[in-house]
Formats: sequence, structure tokens, C-alpha cells
Amino acid sequence: MANSLGADDASLDTANVAVNLNERLRVDGLWGALQFAVLPPRCLLCGGRGDGARDLCAACAADLAHNRLCCPRCALPLQTPALRCGECLKNMPPFFAASAPFVYGHPLDLLMARLKFGQSLAAGRVLSEMWLGALRESMPAKPSALLPVPLHASRLRERGYNQALELARPLARALEIPVLHAALQRTRATPAQVNLDAKVRRRNLQGAFAVVENVALPAHVALVDDVMTTGATLRECARVLLRAGVERVDVWALARAPRLR
Repeated sequence: MANSLGADDASLDTANVAVNLNERLRVDGLWGALQFAVLPPRCLLCGGRGDGARDLCAACAADLAHNRLCCPRCALPLQTPALRCGECLKNMPPFFAASAPFVYGHPLDLLMARLKFGQSLAAGRVLSEMWLGALRESMPAKPSALLPVPLHASRLRERGYNQALELARPLARALEIPVLHAALQRTRATPAQVNLDAKVRRRNLQGAFAVVENVALPAHVALVDDVMTTGATLRECARVLLRAGVERVDVWALARAPRLR
């Protein structure tokens, strides 16, 4: 399928799509490069000297939990190897496969909070670097395009940027994959999903996403998000993309949350 939407297409209404409103906040932008050149690297978690050119020391980097033993379909952390986790056996997700190199928890949650809510250029840069390093160790099937999970226009105006887009851009540039940031939109604002179980999350998200009209998508795409919790958001996005004619949808998340109790 032909792709008619470029990586930085600006022809669509930015009030309705997940396009960053504040260009200065891009983690890979000129301001971030200047800041990095002037200030020596300091660990964002402990304040010590950064490891090489990274704003994270080796000790804190070692504290990040890698998600090496996980369900190959949804990336849920497992205690023992299995072809599918119990949830996938009961309710197979619509996406083909999921990749999430880290387990969500302390201290990774501190870095993510700084990017998501603190407008931290340095945190975004560190997270992107860690993600790229993990991808080089174990590269999933390469899609034809990356689609960041969009924010609703009201949330985007409030925050000023979409953290999924910020993380997707460096990945796309390093892997030479286009980012289709305007192809998928969030058409309905939904309540905060924190502390909700998977069933309630799925109900909240029904009809919350749509593919922009007259956009042609490639046959194989990957959805990009910062954290995959229950997977409800990514499941709904994948369903929408498959209904729009995409043949294969993968999920790329930086971190996967352990099973909710």
C-alpha cells in the first residue's frame, strides 16, 4: 500500500492530531543539542557523573529492569518461558507482536515521569538512547512506518507535546523509518486510565481512535508508546488500523508493566 503522508506533514489540522505544539521541547532538537554541548552529563537519577556522554550513570542504568523473559505476543513479563501468556491465550490481541525492552518500575518510572510531565529534554534523550541500544541488541521485524499513539487535542494543548512522538522520532531517524504522526488521531477524550482494570479501560477506549480520512497506510506499521500497561489502548489502536486496511500492526513500547494484581 502506498504511503501518502510524510513524516512531518503539516497539512492536517494540528488541533486534532498528535503533533507537538511546542517545537522547542523536542528531545532531539537544536535546544537539546546546545544544552548537551554546554553542560557536562550528570545522572538524572542520582546526580552523579554521567556514563560517557549520557545523563545516566552506569550504576543507575544497571538498576533498569530488562524485559528479556516475556510473552512474545504482548511482551508481558513472565516468570518462566511460554509461547503465550494466560491473557493472550484467553483474549488474543489484534496486533501481531509486541516489543518492550524494559519492565516498567523504579527507577525507570522516574525518568518517564520527567519526560511525560516535567518537559525534560534530558530525560527524553536518555530514554531514546536506552531504547535504541536495546533495539540494536534484539531488533524486532522492521515495519514500514512508526505511528505514535496520539493524545486527544485537549490533552495535547495541556501538555504541549506527545511523549510517544518524542520517543518515536529518534528511533525513526536511527532506523530510517518514517514517522506518520498525523495518520492516527484520538477523536474522543477519555478519563485517566490509572488504577482502572483492563476491562474498564477497554470500555472507555471504544471509539476513541480513528484513521485520518483519505490517508493511505503501508501494509506493516508499528504503534509506538512509552508504557504498555494493560494494552487496552494499543489493542484499540491496532483494531482501528486493521479495519483501515493495514495488514500487520506491531507494538513498540519502551516499557511493559507487570501484570496488574
